[in-house]
Amino acid sequence: MTLTRRRENETDRQLRLLVGLVVVLAACVTVGALWTGWAQARPRSGDDAITALMLTLLIALGTLVKARIRIRSTTHLISWNETAIVLGVAVAPTSWVVLCTGIGVALASLRLPAIKLLFGVSKNIIVAAGAGGALAFLHWGSTSDLPRMVAVLAGAYLVAAVLDDVLAIPVIALASGTQISRQFRSNLDLRLGGFAVRFVVAACTLIILRADPRLLLAMPPLVLSLHLAYSTRIRTRTEQQAWQRLARTTDALNVVDLDDVLTTAVTQAAELFSADEVEVELRDRSRSVRGANGTITYDGPAGEPSTVDGSVIPSRLEGHDGTADVGMLRLRFRGPVQLSEREQYTLRTFASALCTAVRNAQAYAELARVADEHAHAATHDALTGLANRRDLLERGTEQIAERHAEGVTALVLIDLNHFKEVNDTLGHAAGDQVLMQVADRLRAAACPDDLVARLGGDEFAVLLRGLPAPAVAAHRAEALLGALHEPLDVDGMRISVEASGGIAAAPASGGMPELLRRADVAMYQAKRAGQRISTYAPGRDTADLGRLTLGGELPRAVADHEFTVNFQPIVDLGTGEVTGAEALARWHHPTHGIIDPLRFLDAVERSGLLPAFAEAILDQALIAVGSWRAAGFDLPVSVNVSPRSLLDARFPGAVLARLRAHDLPPDRLVLELTETLTLSQLDVVDRVLSRLRESGVRLALDDFGTGYSSLSLLSRIPVHELKIDRSFVTAMESSAEAAAVIRSTLDLGRSLDLAVVAEGVESEPQRRALWELGCAAGQGHLFARPLPAGSLLAALQRGSGGRPGALVPPLHDTGAVIRLSTGRRQPGRNRATGLPHLPA
Repeated sequence: MTLTRRRENETDRQLRLLVGLVVVLAACVTVGALWTGWAQARPRSGDDAITALMLTLLIALGTLVKARIRIRSTTHLISWNETAIVLGVAVAPTSWVVLCTGIGVALASLRLPAIKLLFGVSKNIIVAAGAGGALAFLHWGSTSDLPRMVAVLAGAYLVAAVLDDVLAIPVIALASGTQISRQFRSNLDLRLGGFAVRFVVAACTLIILRADPRLLLAMPPLVLSLHLAYSTRIRTRTEQQAWQRLARTTDALNVVDLDDVLTTAVTQAAELFSADEVEVELRDRSRSVRGANGTITYDGPAGEPSTVDGSVIPSRLEGHDGTADVGMLRLRFRGPVQLSEREQYTLRTFASALCTAVRNAQAYAELARVADEHAHAATHDALTGLANRRDLLERGTEQIAERHAEGVTALVLIDLNHFKEVNDTLGHAAGDQVLMQVADRLRAAACPDDLVARLGGDEFAVLLRGLPAPAVAAHRAEALLGALHEPLDVDGMRISVEASGGIAAAPASGGMPELLRRADVAMYQAKRAGQRISTYAPGRDTADLGRLTLGGELPRAVADHEFTVNFQPIVDLGTGEVTGAEALARWHHPTHGIIDPLRFLDAVERSGLLPAFAEAILDQALIAVGSWRAAGFDLPVSVNVSPRSLLDARFPGAVLARLRAHDLPPDRLVLELTETLTLSQLDVVDRVLSRLRESGVRLALDDFGTGYSSLSLLSRIPVHELKIDRSFVTAMESSAEAAAVIRSTLDLGRSLDLAVVAEGVESEPQRRALWELGCAAGQGHLFARPLPAGSLLAALQRGSGGRPGALVPPLHDTGAVIRLSTGRRQPGRNRATGLPHLPA
């Protein structure tokens, strides 16, 4: 027997016990009336008999005139019989009224089930005895003064009303599954008002009887009017409460978790429609959820029979237009139930709201599933299942931030020697087997807290966490490389693998990218020295020494305008036309010549010269845009923004001031943001980014896929454009992982209506492959290396194939018929970016 069935049986047992107690008490009262009161005051004349008959008919009529309220499959009735009973005990002996009450209520309730008939008769007999006892206690017979008579009658009526509630409310609460206190408070104001009205009617009736019995002819219309008004108020209050419950219920459905939607729907609908059980069955009978009394009684495959037998009222879960059928809603009642017109409309409204909530929850679940798949693909190597470069950078950054509490963090970079010979001799399939076996051995040799990653090709990395001292890293690296000493078995052949390793401890500044660079420096030191393992030595890192030297020369470089800007064009991959350009800063050093920004940008950010440097670069970029516009080439320019600039509340004002100074519309400027914006910084940069976007400046997310971005990060940063990092473009022809990241980025761009630009396009096969995947635009050495503004303008004016503004021939001749795969879009302009949409 199920828990629900046991609970129902327990409720039925308690109901029978409670009704039985009332019946026994009423039987005792009746026997007392027959053996004591009836012997002393039995009818002795025809007038007495007529009085007893009239009392019986009056009580029967008071029982029949009712206001109806449905609770689940049971209709509860509010009657006038206590008014008739109080009038009876006021004009006749209590023993008469007790017997007449039993007979009258029984006659009026013959159609009811036996248990309801017994309870109704017994309850009213007890009410009659209580009212009569109250009148006797207050000396009703000796009262002739009108105010005292009304007061005594009021006392008797109060006793009758209290007894009626005390006997009826526990039974109703038990039947409806609600608390007695809550049932008592329900519609308390209406009950008190009803009691007051009916008492006034009883008092007026007695006063009229004393004054002139003929005036009683005016009472039936008055009583009928009062009854209709009271019934109307009850109905209005019930409907108002139903609409309020409907509003609360539909509002509670506004959640994105499907389990929460179904639980809320089932538990709230049971109360809303006063049903014994509510069931929601999803389409294709994939799932069914049932519940009652605020609890879930079943959640599993559809088809399991319900424990509630009786009438079922179904309603399809569909929209107002009849579309998007997602399942079925069923209301179950233990007895026959006919919904009112208002309840039917409420049911349709609730079903429509539930349909919308289920569709939203299902769509959110599907989006979360796809996001999880994309997130996993973006952070794991498809061949080996190890973490990839992106995951290594992200988790390494987190680890370095906590290094003060968890010991030393170090990185071991491992590169396989002569791996190209394996691919060339045995083929790529054998090479893949070698990589997978190397990954398995490194994973087995690493400690549980270590992170093993494949960075691409034959390069692996192991992030060592929680080391007690930096020297321990060398011993751990020896163990990792030692795991590769034994030959590998590839298709029956035993292949020996040699590897070189570089070790670096986490630096005091520079974060995970600097740690990776140092490990790379150490690894190549090992290769050059013919050693298996080398530890990073700052004294042999010429790049690091150079940075220290350059840092001291920055103030002079800013003052002497040694920083210049070159521009790399962004090209429509299909037509070869230039659609924009990216500004790239260069340092024209008087001694060292042109210095790449990777060597001085960190020093600029730390020096306090960032605002002056950023303004100089932005000015040069906007001057170039103005010269191109004057020549007829209205191109936007992309400028990289340091994350530190976004922490400055004055930055948007400075950008907009430079745009006004050069008389350029804001949408001609694209600010490229790096993915190194951490979630903790987002609250700070939100206001800066929002002001820039609201002013018309376009935003792009640079190097997408290599940093720490996620769907939640992308939803917070209101960008217009994504830029695929060049590392993925370079590896897309040989790496399934890189191709998957590019495809996922393009899918994400289409879903969010964002432009996508591929960086590092260096060959026609790469250009064509990107175009066929649906990438609209790209930049790279295939089209042009970074050029000064004047050189780029000259190239635009020369054009390609007689087409000014184009740098390379189009992929297809004008008028050519292009066969596109299913689901790809025809070329068209992107409304947000001005870049063309191409097939997906």
